Amino acid sequence: MGILPDAMTAAPMARAARFRDEFPVFRHARYLNSCSLGALSCRSRERVNQYLDLWEARGSSAWYDVWWEALAELRHRYGGVIGAAGRDMALMPNISTALTAVAESLDYRVRPRVVVTSLDFPTLPYQWLAKRSEGVEVVVVESPDGIEVPLELLERAVNDRTALVATSHVFFTSGAIQDVRAVAEMAHRRGALCLVDGYQAAGQLGVDVRALDADFYCAGGLKWLLGGSGIAFLYVRPELQASLAPRATGWFAHRQQFSFDPHQLELHADARRFEAGTPGMASVYAQLGGLDVLDRLGAADIRAVTMDLVEDLIEAARAAGMVPQVAPDPSRRSGIVMLPSDEPARDVGRLAEAGIITDARPGHVRVSPYFYNERDDTRALVELLKP
Repeated sequence: MGILPDAMTAAPMARAARFRDEFPVFRHARYLNSCSLGALSCRSRERVNQYLDLWEARGSSAWYDVWWEALAELRHRYGGVIGAAGRDMALMPNISTALTAVAESLDYRVRPRVVVTSLDFPTLPYQWLAKRSEGVEVVVVESPDGIEVPLELLERAVNDRTALVATSHVFFTSGAIQDVRAVAEMAHRRGALCLVDGYQAAGQLGVDVRALDADFYCAGGLKWLLGGSGIAFLYVRPELQASLAPRATGWFAHRQQFSFDPHQLELHADARRFEAGTPGMASVYAQLGGLDVLDRLGAADIRAVTMDLVEDLIEAARAAGMVPQVAPDPSRRSGIVMLPSDEPARDVGRLAEAGIITDARPGHVRVSPYFYNERDDTRALVELLKP
């Protein structure tokens, strides 16, 4: 079943194999659920232990040098993941908070429309559906096949009353990669801004926000960036920063935050103006550890190995009589494969009993191999699920 790695992928697979022992979960399970939660690395645990040691030894004095420097390091390294400068990155506890910062920066009086798609994670539409009482009009563009959204349907929804097009780089529902550069271009032609939810992209795809022409790009540690929960980022195009002032804010957004002046709010000149309260430093350290691992392997190898596993899984599933729900064009596929199931929760439970960790979504078992997986992981899954 499947094909042998070709010369283009054999070397990246060999390099990636060296990192499997970095993830203790593989001592007892076949972990195939990175699009829900990336596996914990030894390096992340070591980094969190460093944070705890500092907390124990120094208490709040660690803020004045080490922890403050860790925040700056993470902004810089997050920027490196998506081709941006550290000054254009704001640290967030989650994507919902990042979306709130953007949503509370926009003026909807002349442009009340926000366009999303039916394949986006619901956090995107929820942010603006909550503002309908304020006159915000949310347009949800439907997918005809549950896999992709044709660009022409999106373009019909964007008009001169549109403030923002907010959509996904990779759809969590199908793993299909969206042409967000084309989406940004259509938004900009009508004077609208473009926000890209990159939670299912950053880490497993190479990302260049300037090439994508995104106005906002957000992602975080929970999934492919291997940082766990509680840490995310928001990129804001530098040309926009001075013109946007979030109405939802906190003391980390203040340019002189240690002046403790209750009489005026003077925002940072860079993307930190979108930050709010004190970051969770354990999450910051866990994310730095995850990035340590990803940086050692490199984006090109991560993509090559992940897609080799994905294509082998798709081929094996089809050979077993299954019909994976994936983008027809292999170049539009990512590390998410949807396998149809009449009872997803039952099948996910059956897999878990065999030590294979996946996730259930309506009508599907969702499988997400990553660079630390092996073909044996996905083939064992197919053997258990085949009709």
